[in-house]
Amino acid sequence: MRNALLLGVAGATASAFLAAAAPASAAPQSGCHASYRPCVPITSDVDCAGGSGNGPAYTGRVEVIGPDEYDLDRDGDGIGCQNS
Repeated sequence: MRNALLLGVAGATASAFLAAAAPASAAPQSGCHASYRPCVPITSDVDCAGGSGNGPAYTGRVEVIGPDEYDLDRDGDGIGCQNS
């Protein structure tokens, strides 16, 4: 019983330590669309820099981590604006 109690205390301590050491969730920056990294602004449309789009905003290469609202990842591989 004593060993079970010690193991329980050690497990609870380890859990508390890991929770405290874990980084805060990577919340998007204010004004940044949550589906893209690095920051892509929240606006009516975003196009790849150097492409044929008409903006109003432009971005370079980005990782697409959610719904691709701006259609920056045409081939669906998780990287948008690969040629920018």
